[in-house]
Amino acid sequence: MVTQRLLFTSPTGNHIWRNVFNTDEWKPALAAAGVTPEPKLGENYAPAREHGMHALRPFYASMLLDAGESIKALADYLGHSDAGLTLRVYAHRMP
Repeated sequence: MVTQRLLFTSPTGNHIWRNVFNTDEWKPALAAAGVTPEPKLGENYAPAREHGMHALRPFYASMLLDAGESIKALADYLGHSDAGLTLRVYAHRMP
């Protein structure tokens, strides 16, 4: 059961598929910010794995830890079954 509202939704309020968000929103935003190049006419955006949505996980984790969230809660939010894994990965980000 989902207890939180979605951060990104379609115009009708439904979820957005990751690949659609990546192509229609994320990559154009990266290009507009000068992080990645604009594609040539008729071409796709260049792959940008190091700037993908997954890169936001450490930022999200840092924000939660800075706000005083527990490692256990962070593990739950990130989908980790073991809080020890979360601690090993994100301990250096703890205040």
